[in-house]
Amino acid sequence: MELGDPLHVRMSKWGERPHWQYAGLWLGSDELGDWVGATAGTHHHRPGMEFHSDVDTVTLFPRERWWAATFHAPGIWCSTYVDMTTPPVLEPGPDGVEVRCVDLDLDVIQRADGTWYVDDEDEFAEHQAAYGYPPEVVAAAEASRDEVWTAAHAGTGAFDGRGQAWLDRLDQWSTRTRLLT
Repeated sequence: MELGDPLHVRMSKWGERPHWQYAGLWLGSDELGDWVGATAGTHHHRPGMEFHSDVDTVTLFPRERWWAATFHAPGIWCSTYVDMTTPPVLEPGPDGVEVRCVDLDLDVIQRADGTWYVDDEDEFAEHQAAYGYPPEVVAAAEASRDEVWTAAHAGTGAFDGRGQAWLDRLDQWSTRTRLLT
């Protein structure tokens, strides 16, 4: 793939229930995984809800990890939003290349003021019973939550500031593209 190539992000809930979807742009990869950008104004939708993003975002879909981390440009209530997911997969889909993963409810979020918290533990518990999450999936989601929490607080791995460099790359690409049109 080349910088700026389109791809589709297609998240689901357990049992192939549709969840968030949006069109993204391939930004590249590093040793952690694949980076996908979405410019301000990108349409996000799921059953019963939709919105257009207020700011640019970049999402790291790590290889063989049970999470996906979205880094937001300044201007909204959070700066980082990490979904615990099944390991993301980049594959051919009906609309071209797509990233697919299953959202497992648990989230680790950094507010705009820099504080971190874990969200949706109640939803995670409810869905374990309602959707029948296998014990190994529950264990992987909880271990991933702990891994992300530790790395985020230590400022290591995906949380070492590299999200800003990828946001800068998205901004440079979108500026260059606007100048060419």
